[in-house]
Amino acid sequence: MSETAVHGEAIEWESEDEDSDDDAEEEEYTSPSQQPPPSSANFDKDRHLVYLEMMYELLPYHYQSQEINRLTLAHFIISGLHFLGATDRVDKDVVANWVLSFQAFPSNRASLKEGEFYGFYGSRSSQFPIDENGDLTHNNSHLASTYCALAILKVIGHDLSTIDSGSLLLSMKNLQQDDGSFMPIHTGGETDLRFVYCAAAICDMLGDWSGMDKEKAKNYILNCQSYDGGFGLIPGSESHGGGTYCAIASLRLMGFIGADLLSNDSSGSILDPSLLLNWSLQRQASDGGFQGRTNKRSDTCYAFWIGAVLKLIGGDAFIDKTALRQFLLSCQSKYGGFSKFPGALPDLYHSYYGYTAFSFLEEPGLSPLCPELGLPLLTSTLGI
Repeated sequence: MSETAVHGEAIEWESEDEDSDDDAEEEEYTSPSQQPPPSSANFDKDRHLVYLEMMYELLPYHYQSQEINRLTLAHFIISGLHFLGATDRVDKDVVANWVLSFQAFPSNRASLKEGEFYGFYGSRSSQFPIDENGDLTHNNSHLASTYCALAILKVIGHDLSTIDSGSLLLSMKNLQQDDGSFMPIHTGGETDLRFVYCAAAICDMLGDWSGMDKEKAKNYILNCQSYDGGFGLIPGSESHGGGTYCAIASLRLMGFIGADLLSNDSSGSILDPSLLLNWSLQRQASDGGFQGRTNKRSDTCYAFWIGAVLKLIGGDAFIDKTALRQFLLSCQSKYGGFSKFPGALPDLYHSYYGYTAFSFLEEPGLSPLCPELGLPLLTSTLGI
């Protein structure tokens, strides 16, 4: 894989600070002179293949500001190609060697307990060289980048048992805080449900839960549930589609909830499934799409974040899938890929979650979805 090709948004979602931008976008979008183009009646697989192959070869200059997230962009491209049944379009050996070159290694075993995390860097710009003693002067390996690295390797069929998972998981415990949350990096990082989810997904993909205290993580997740049934990214915050997905997917990965959550007696559940179902279904708007928070516009990516929550708790039968499909098609670009809103230009983040959403809707010709990991449904790649 070319260093100029293939990190978007590293598990990021809209925040309160973007309200004014969204309002401006909506005002412009609803202008009588700028109505959205008519949507296609079909999922245009061939155009999506062209779009992803182009991104695999060379990223447009608009992604320069996302250099720090290069591994994430690579995940969107390569995992997206797998959903489209086209992993033969990439050189898997070259991709595997490129991804593995981003792993951080401790200089000795003792350094694993010094607080740093030895996962994967997000890009060359965050990967500093070792000093003359063989030590890392700056270790910027990151939980989200590590999730993306393992996701790529899993998708291309690389044997994950060949990775130094012992160092990775032992050092990952350094990132878990007393309240059960995780920092994404060993110093200066925020803590919220995104990184609890990354840690859980990493443990699941590696088949080893020694990297986290699941009970503490569960308690942190439950402290993030709001009065309305959804989950905020941190305790006491507004319910959010991305935060709710991270909460439910993490609990499912850790084995605290099962696939039959709604059909079981809720009195024995660690959360209120009916309240969660109600909040999630209310996120489907009149245009058929899903919004991430109350009173926000529908957005392509939340078709996955909310749709997967409903799938995981057994409530997906209540989704108006015809209306959702029509909304997603209105965000499908004539260039291939998907945009955030109808009529906008496509980007890799929304394109990838558009593909996951269509997989969730069982679009013919797409690989099935593993909703817990946000990846194509794959067999084990642990060499066991």
